[in-house]
Amino acid sequence: MLAAAVTFVTLGPQGARPYPVLGQQGDHALAFLLVGIFFGLAYPQRRWTVSAVAIALIGLLEILQLWVPGRHARFEDFVVDALSASVGFALSAAANWMMAQFGQDPGAVTRPRP
Repeated sequence: MLAAAVTFVTLGPQGARPYPVLGQQGDHALAFLLVGIFFGLAYPQRRWTVSAVAIALIGLLEILQLWVPGRHARFEDFVVDALSASVGFALSAAANWMMAQFGQDPGAVTRPRP
């Protein structure tokens, strides 16, 4: 749902996009930080793969904006989005590490799902 919401806000019509609360770069950073955190927590056993795919898809979203009226693709936006997602993935890895250090069952976090 989060990925769909970010895609819609990125490529959706002007009237459907929310008003920037933290400024354009701040909203970008928050959205993709959340993407990194949630996807990193959802797929801990494949965090590197998911992060690489996420960064590639962030680039694709930026390129797709070339065909959306009223939108623009900027390298600066890609850098902010990719760095924010990477920080989110790092935070999810840190959360997993802390759970393992403080007596939580680390296998429950990293064990492959059936």
